[in-house]
Amino acid sequence: MQRGLTKLGLTEIRIAGFGGQGVILAAVVIGKAAAIFEGAYATMTQSFGPEARGGSSAAQVILSGEPILYPYVTQPDILMVMSQEAYKVFKPQLKPGGILIVEQDLVRIDHPPKGVRFYGVPATRLAEELGRKVVLNIVMVGFFAAVTHMLDPDSLRQAVADSVPPAMQKLNLQAFDKGFTYGAELVHRLAENGDAEHELALESES
Repeated sequence: MQRGLTKLGLTEIRIAGFGGQGVILAAVVIGKAAAIFEGAYATMTQSFGPEARGGSSAAQVILSGEPILYPYVTQPDILMVMSQEAYKVFKPQLKPGGILIVEQDLVRIDHPPKGVRFYGVPATRLAEELGRKVVLNIVMVGFFAAVTHMLDPDSLRQAVADSVPPAMQKLNLQAFDKGFTYGAELVHRLAENGDAEHELALESES
């Protein structure tokens, strides 16, 4: 087992956006990286409640170094959102002291939640630089890897390659690396400037 899964214990993650953004695939990649390539435990469920109306999509992933007894997310430690509606619906459920990751061109945060570490990434624009907006979800996964340090980037890259058709592997791995590089550079910049820069991180590419 690698990275922080044993140290962190059970970690709840919710990923949400709208249909066509690849929310479910992003969740599958994270769960597969933990369970198959790092030997931990993972569960993944999809949401079909009120938040699913209007083409919205949500998935929940639980990671743990120990067997998971209850497979449903109750209060996520990490919330990754790719639409304003998803942010509105799920923000109140984020655990105090949790991590909020947003697609900064699609999610506007006027009043950042107190006590939460938050990070923004222009995933759609980064995906468009590769010529395919459809891989914004994998850009988000790469960014997630860089800012949370939960999973080994190589495990996630293997999970990406294992979760998409062979013809799409190169593009998706490029998307992962693009998101990871953006996230790693952001984390380095924040370390140099302090936590006060978190809000600027959401607006630096606006």
